[in-house]
Amino acid sequence: MPVTDVRQDLDNLTLTITADFAAPVARIWQVYADPRQLEKVWGPPTYPATVVEHDLSPGGRVTYVMTGPEGDKHAGYWQITAVEEPTSFSFVDGFADLDFNANPGMPVSTNVYTFTEHDGGTRAIYVSTYESAEALQQVLDMGVVEGATSAINQIDDLVGS
Repeated sequence: MPVTDVRQDLDNLTLTITADFAAPVARIWQVYADPRQLEKVWGPPTYPATVVEHDLSPGGRVTYVMTGPEGDKHAGYWQITAVEEPTSFSFVDGFADLDFNANPGMPVSTNVYTFTEHDGGTRAIYVSTYESAEALQQVLDMGVVEGATSAINQIDDLVGS
């Protein structure tokens, strides 16, 4: 499984996930740069994503809807803040209504995704920083570790095909 480490730090308000992939950095970058590939790995297998808008550039926006096994829909957005292709990008990630308006009652995180060459493949480090310990705890209680781990673990199958 690609995910090798998960660290929750309530003092620093961060969730850090480390994953190692056999594919090169440029191939892992493409997973996030291509909305059709992103759909295959954003969200756990039981909550597949449909990417509606995809502009992976500073100031750009990515919007998506995840559909659960009962047909329930959960929308979200990324507001892209920085891009260093193919090694990193940063974004604000939030929950949204189905019109992609931010849901003020739900946590927002600031994220930095970094991809570096490691042992002939790629090491990905995903860092999410929350506004408060309560916000981080809320997403932990919602199962973010399990969901993110199962989503990231889908990347191997995608890049191997």
